[in-house]
Amino acid sequence: MPMELPPGTAAYSENSPPPNNRQLFILLILFLAGIGLALGLAFWLTGALVWFMPPGVEQQLGRVVVPIYEAQSEPSATQDKLNQLLDRLEVHLPADQRTERDYQVLYIPEETVNALAIPGDRIIIYQGLLAEAESENELMMVLGHELGHFTNRDHLRGLSRQVLISLSLSALFGDFGSLGSIATSSIATLSNAQFSQRQEQQADRVGLTLLNQTYGHVAGATDFFRRLGEKEGTGLAILASHPPSPKRVRQLEALIDRQGYSLGEKTPLSLPQS
Repeated sequence: MPMELPPGTAAYSENSPPPNNRQLFILLILFLAGIGLALGLAFWLTGALVWFMPPGVEQQLGRVVVPIYEAQSEPSATQDKLNQLLDRLEVHLPADQRTERDYQVLYIPEETVNALAIPGDRIIIYQGLLAEAESENELMMVLGHELGHFTNRDHLRGLSRQVLISLSLSALFGDFGSLGSIATSSIATLSNAQFSQRQEQQADRVGLTLLNQTYGHVAGATDFFRRLGEKEGTGLAILASHPPSPKRVRQLEALIDRQGYSLGEKTPLSLPQS
């Protein structure tokens, strides 16, 4: 007597053989491609939506990470001078990029050679970077570059994508935690994250424009990065969090040429003794 399988039970025969490895591989590729397409669309959508978020949203995010750096900073004459330089750049930003903003420099007296922008309108400058700067112009280029990350909404863009990736992984492989914990950990990670090469290029473009508007020329725009290029592989923090210096210099020189910017006299860097 032939055995009958319960309804809904798969039965394979010569006419309906089980899927082979090739078919399973194709199904896996299609599945992964679908996930990739969905994530790509979501990334594009979140990148577009950040322009509709008010600056206050990013400032609220900054409450998570700004106190960490404020505890390391040192209110001093040097920090005041850095904020005066930042103010000179800020006045050249479009009005809509200055409204409801409170850009400030936090000066950290450590030998780390680095500068970074963090959510909450704060730019971190380390003593080690100031020691490497040889003119006011090149320091202003660094400050202008960090301002560029704010004007391009890079923090919100990066945060939304990090949260999206975390939520996607949680949905696929199990719960990694609540939405609040995911968002909080993503904000903390973002404070030390690298931006994409495209975001770094756009920030350099903003910095170069601000430098030209402030001095009427772009002398010193590439000096700092050119010297860093000679120290590639030395473990400097700024080399780990920013684009390769030789490539960056070439891109800046090409942009200077396209924009027809002139080169003038550099201003000596004068910082008070803290």
